Amino acid sequence: MVAGGLVTAVSRSPAHTLTKEPRASIRLLAGLGVEGDAHLGAAVKHRSRVARDPTQPNLRQVHLLHAELHDELASAGLEVAAGEMGENVTTRGIDLLALPTGTRLGLGPDAVVEVTGLRNPCRQLDELRPGLMAATLARDEYGALVRKAGVMAVVLAGGEVRPGDEIRFELAPEPRRALEPV
Repeated sequence: MVAGGLVTAVSRSPAHTLTKEPRASIRLLAGLGVEGDAHLGAAVKHRSRVARDPTQPNLRQVHLLHAELHDELASAGLEVAAGEMGENVTTRGIDLLALPTGTRLGLGPDAVVEVTGLRNPCRQLDELRPGLMAATLARDEYGALVRKAGVMAVVLAGGEVRPGDEIRFELAPEPRRALEPV
């Protein structure tokens, strides 16, 4: 794996709330997600997905968000702190949105997650800050929708993750697939 960034914050919430409380560390559990987080589990935990089919696999065990988005939002007058957009791991120095599906990220000394897709921003963001949902969406030069609210991953190897931990990555093998919402 190649070094590619830093963990700037880690967060979790035992309740199904949009925001997650920043912590000194979180523990990732292989095949399950973040210990003590409402989305922990091998099967889906997101309430709307559970309503559709509670047996589908949980491809959203860990939400990673790039701190550069916080910077972009702040410059637009939308101050957002780590964990407020529901992310478990806030990163800096790695272009999460450009990673292909299946990329593996090493977080801290032991944990490894595999990127499954993009987080699809939801209307709850506007309850946090009016205009936030629109600010996490854009159009590329071809008119295609760009979702900037981070990526989702599953835990392959567990371990403690703390702010200041190095992020390592290994791109998915060829042929690579662009991220899609999960």
